[in-house]
Amino acid sequence: MSISLRAAMRSSRLSVAVSAALCLSPSAVAATPDGDADSPSTLDAIVVTAEAPDSPLTWSTDPKIPRQPVPASDGADYLKTIPGFTALRNGGSNGDPVLRGMFGSRLNLLTNDGSMPGACPARMDNPLSYVSPETYDRLIVVKGPQTVLWGPGASAGTVRFERSVERFGAPGVRASGRLLGGAFGRNDQVVDLEAGNPTGYARINGNRSESDDYEDGDGNTVPSSWKKWNLDVALGWTPDAHTRLELSAGRGDGEARYAGRGMDGSRFRRESHALRFERGGLEGVLKSMEATVFHNRADHVMDNYSLRDPNPAGPMPMPMASNVDRRTYGGRVAFDWRWSQWSLDAGMDAQDSRHRERSAMGRGAYRALPWTTDATTSNLGVFGELSREGRGGGKWIAGARVDRAGTTDKRATTGMMGMPNPTADRIRRETLPSGFLRFEQAATTTPLSWYAGIGHTRRMPDYWELFSADMGPTGAANAFAGIEPERTTQVDIGARFHSQRIDAWVSAYAGRIDDYILFTYRSGGMMGTTSSVSNVDARIRGAEAGIEFRADPHWKLGATLAHAWGENRSSGQALPQMPPLDARLSAGYDNRRWNLGLLLRAVAGQDRVAGNQGNVVGRDLGPSAGFATLAVNGGYRFGERLRLTAGVDNLFDRAYSEHLNLAGSADFGFPADPVRINEPGRTAWLKLDFEY
Repeated sequence: MSISLRAAMRSSRLSVAVSAALCLSPSAVAATPDGDADSPSTLDAIVVTAEAPDSPLTWSTDPKIPRQPVPASDGADYLKTIPGFTALRNGGSNGDPVLRGMFGSRLNLLTNDGSMPGACPARMDNPLSYVSPETYDRLIVVKGPQTVLWGPGASAGTVRFERSVERFGAPGVRASGRLLGGAFGRNDQVVDLEAGNPTGYARINGNRSESDDYEDGDGNTVPSSWKKWNLDVALGWTPDAHTRLELSAGRGDGEARYAGRGMDGSRFRRESHALRFERGGLEGVLKSMEATVFHNRADHVMDNYSLRDPNPAGPMPMPMASNVDRRTYGGRVAFDWRWSQWSLDAGMDAQDSRHRERSAMGRGAYRALPWTTDATTSNLGVFGELSREGRGGGKWIAGARVDRAGTTDKRATTGMMGMPNPTADRIRRETLPSGFLRFEQAATTTPLSWYAGIGHTRRMPDYWELFSADMGPTGAANAFAGIEPERTTQVDIGARFHSQRIDAWVSAYAGRIDDYILFTYRSGGMMGTTSSVSNVDARIRGAEAGIEFRADPHWKLGATLAHAWGENRSSGQALPQMPPLDARLSAGYDNRRWNLGLLLRAVAGQDRVAGNQGNVVGRDLGPSAGFATLAVNGGYRFGERLRLTAGVDNLFDRAYSEHLNLAGSADFGFPADPVRINEPGRTAWLKLDFEY
């Protein structure tokens, strides 16, 4: 198992960031047990910035490996290390992930194959707020609508954080740990412990992470502090080499200050339970099966008094709080059949979710109020992916799923004035087909592989799209009554070249989105900023590419590039919240005992904006300027079990902000008009990893 420890380090101007990158894919950086740094080793690389896909459209990596930028405090921060991903920053933690300009439930986000949707109507606690990446063993990303195995509506992609336990051949204990320290009070501790024998095991994962407010490159303090912790326990029974039954449970909590919100998150309480069964090694056509059931609960409190003082001149001059709660049950069963050149993965999944809330003026007054349920959602899906191996390295894969989705509007009243809800107790049900077809070719005589596929997904509007907008489409009573399911059809193509010295890859896509769900924001008047939601038609396209050149066994040069473009076909305007061109160049030296590296990130300005339009929480704030930052890092391994890494991000202390951005809140001294929130200035960190 693993125990993680992290050192503490403070400085007045520096804020922590994870290892800066020396390479674009993993390499061995380790010594053998006797300390011979020149002996072969298969241990993980010390630093990774981005990796080539390990199969068409699929990225898989170990979240425990240090990488640039700072060791992430949440899942969205970690995803930004993969080309094509960006995030809407709230403050120092709990950013909302964006892939290729697509946001929200267009990304299917799973932890241990279970769904953990947040509860805040404005996504202050998006699903990845409850994910601490370094407590997981594997991150798997599938870009585009090119899988149907992991739930409905994944038009942008599928993200899975997974834990796995290596079976014990004899009684024993495994442990690993990480300690991280940095400026502005950043300090993290991670522990991972396993004990077991051939017939069973126990595992404990825990982490604690905190940071004070950071300073931007101009020395201005940005409200961004956080504290959070998680603890998960798993008990497994492994009666033979092919069977596993695991029961797991977990809890967590935290708090976070938000520069771009009128309130902060003073509670992020999580409760998780799951039961998983796996059986493999079966004889005959059926080779394996797996089944999972889970229960997740998010209990979230937003207020304007725990982590700040109410602003008497602001829109919320009095102390107030809102407590929201979301309980989700679900399960999945899947079977793997194989015969001749064919294979079939098929099964079904289901999910049921209830959302409730309570709010009040005054400090802690909400605790005396009863809960009010405002929505329930459900989904039942059947799926299958069929593949056939062809001659000459060719392979066809086809997938299909059908979902029956339902949502019930439980609100008796709506709006600030508490008007009667015209859709109270109304139920919406939709039947949603999805599918894809892809061809993959792995050349037998050259180190080149390529793929091409087309996918279609129909997505039910999620809780935020149906319930958070003030108004629905023109002529509709509200968003619940008027918003149609989103339909995405997308072509994906790509190739990879892999040789002894060069690893290069490219993936490109082009799509058409009918009934794209678009938010429009209007400011002014007694009601402040109001939002409406409607369906429009859109088209998207873009690409990601990367290359790594190994000049010799010790030196590496690398680069990645990501570009996304979108257009509102209904109006001819740009589609909002499209990230600009993002390029990264890296260089590193690694002699297996110690390593040095640097990473240059250059982002173009973005002038294709959509004014007052956006998604559930973010909107275009106007054109943004380009920027470039440089990071450096180094590491030393004291043998197989102990390694020390350190680095500085934003070395030249540049003041800059990302295009995808929430406007700074007037409560923290930002002007009333939208102002971008700057990123951290110069950031230093020190990290110690231990394995046993």
